[in-house]
Amino acid sequence: MSPKPLSWLACVLVPVLCAGLTAPPASAEGCEGYAAEAQPLPNQNVEIPNPGKFAFGRPTGHKPTGANDKAPLPNIGQMLARALTPSAQAPSAQTQKQAAVVPVPAPNATVPAPVAAQPIPAPAVAVAPAPAGVAPGTSVVGWVTGPDSPNKTIQNLAVTGTDLGIMWDNGDPANDQVLMAFGDTKGFCQIPGKQWRYNVLMRSSDRTLANTVAVGDAAMGNRYSGSPIWRPGIAKQIVNSINAAPEETGIIPTAGVGYGGKQFMNFMSIKTWDNDGQWTTNYSALAVSSDNGESWGVYPGTIRKPEAGNQNFQMGAFLRPGPGDLYLYSYGTPSGRSGSAYVARVAPALVPDLTKYEYWNSDTNSWVPGNPAAATPVIPGPVSEMSAQFNTYLKQYLVMYTNRSNDVVMRTAPAPQGPWGPEQMLVSSWQFPGGVYGPFMHPWSTGKDVYYNLSLWSAYNVMLMHTVLP
Repeated sequence: MSPKPLSWLACVLVPVLCAGLTAPPASAEGCEGYAAEAQPLPNQNVEIPNPGKFAFGRPTGHKPTGANDKAPLPNIGQMLARALTPSAQAPSAQTQKQAAVVPVPAPNATVPAPVAAQPIPAPAVAVAPAPAGVAPGTSVVGWVTGPDSPNKTIQNLAVTGTDLGIMWDNGDPANDQVLMAFGDTKGFCQIPGKQWRYNVLMRSSDRTLANTVAVGDAAMGNRYSGSPIWRPGIAKQIVNSINAAPEETGIIPTAGVGYGGKQFMNFMSIKTWDNDGQWTTNYSALAVSSDNGESWGVYPGTIRKPEAGNQNFQMGAFLRPGPGDLYLYSYGTPSGRSGSAYVARVAPALVPDLTKYEYWNSDTNSWVPGNPAAATPVIPGPVSEMSAQFNTYLKQYLVMYTNRSNDVVMRTAPAPQGPWGPEQMLVSSWQFPGGVYGPFMHPWSTGKDVYYNLSLWSAYNVMLMHTVLP
C-alpha cells in the first residue's frame, strides 16, 4: 500500500508534523489489509472457544470520543515537538475457560520490602532538538505491537491489533522483567473468530528502549519467554471468565503489580460496550499468577460490583510505595472515560483482602478503613485509563491519563492522595486525530526520561512514547 499524505489543512495548522507524520505501509485496521495479506497464516487450525461478542470488530465503547478512524497514521521515530508546559486552561473536557479460584492469603503475612526502581537512560538515537526557549518534550519511539513493530507480533504471536499495554515490574530478583498486559486482541481475519482474545501478555527485559519495548521470543511453558502461548505462533488469553456475570463481552486488564513472588492484575468484566468512551462493567476483580504470568486465577473475594462505593474502583492503577512508605496504593475510576479518580491503600502482602484497604477521604483528611463509599475524588474527572509512579527526578508522585479532550496529560503531587497539581500537556488529541488513549508508564523509567505505552485507535495498536521532563 502506498503511504497516504496528511491533509493540506493539517499541514497548514501544524507544519512541524508534515515532516514527521505520514502513513506507514499498513492498514489502519489491525487484522485486515496489509496485516492479513502480507503475513503468513500459521495458526489456521487453532480454535478459540467462545471468542466473545466482538469477535468481528473492535469494542465500540473503547473508541475515544471524536476519534477519526481514517486519520493518517504516524511515521514512528519522528519528533512531535510539543513543548511540555502546564495547561493554561482548567482540565479540558473529554478460549473462555473456567478460571482457577485461589484462596486469599493469611492476613498476618509479612510485608515485603519495596523493590528499588532502576532508571532507564535516554535512547541512543538522534532526535530533533526542541526549539530554543522551548522545554524538552515528547517523541514517538516505535510500535510495540502490530504490522510495523520490530517485535513481529503478527508472525510470532498472531497479534495484528490490540490496545492498552499496561506495564509493571515483576519484582523477581532472579529474572527482573517488565510484564505488559493488553486488552481485546485480534489475530488473522481469515481464521474463524479472527483469533479474538480478551487479553494477552508480553514480557520484556529491555533497558534501552531505543526502538520500542523489545519483546523476546515466546516458548511453550517458559515463564520468562516473550509471551505465554497456546502453541508456537499464537499468544494465549491469560485471564478467563469465572462465570460471575450472565452477560460478559470482555475481560480487560487495567493495572498490574508484582510482589512476594506473585503477579497481581486488576481487570474489569465488561457487560456492554456502549457509546464512544462509555462502557458498563459487571465488576472489577484481582487475578493472581505465581509463575510470572503463565497461568492466572481469580480471587473471588476481590470482586467489586459497581455499587456501595465500588463503582469508583472499576478501573485501576497501582502505585508502588515511595521512599519510606510501606503501603501499596490503588487508584480507581468508574467504568468509561468520564469519572474522577479515587485512591485506596493496603499493605502489599494483603492486596487480595479488600477488608484491609483504607480509602482516602478529603473531608476528614484521613484514611478510612474498609469502606469504599468513604473515598472522595483526588483528581477531578474526566480521568481515563491512568497510570501512576513515584518519579525519582521530580521527587514527586506522577500520574498520566487522558482527559475530556482525549489529550494525554500528567499531574504531580507530594503524596499519593495529593494535592495534585494542574494538568500538563504531553500529547494533544489533534496531533493524533486517530484517537490516543491509555498512557501506561514503563516502571523502570522513573527519572527525567519517562517512557510509556500509548494506544492509537485508528491503528488499533500500541506505540512507545518518550517524554523528557523539564
